Amino acid sequence: MSYNSTPLLTLTKTLSGTVAAHRFVTPAGAQAGADAVSQGVTRTAGVSGDKVPMDAIGTTIVETGAAVALNDTLKSDASGRGITWVTSGAKTAMALEAATAAGQFIEVLLLPNA
Repeated sequence: MSYNSTPLLTLTKTLSGTVAAHRFVTPAGAQAGADAVSQGVTRTAGVSGDKVPMDAIGTTIVETGAAVALNDTLKSDASGRGITWVTSGAKTAMALEAATAAGQFIEVLLLPNA
């Protein structure tokens, strides 16, 4: 588990719903759902209308939704957490650390996705 990251671009994102910290966020400002395209990862939690810092390029910290291996390509689960990409969904990040279970925080490299 890491709390080190090197974001190269952090944007201020206006949320359109409730979003937990360290979750993938859609371009519309909602917490990403399963397989969703994401614009980045929030640093803090917020509710609709809040402006929160969102890492868009570089490395960031993501909460995992399951065990993740080092160098796995990740996607968003139904709660905006990072899980291993297998066959479908937007590829959102690459794991720079492993996680042994859901609820752990790992450093990831954000990937452009659309």
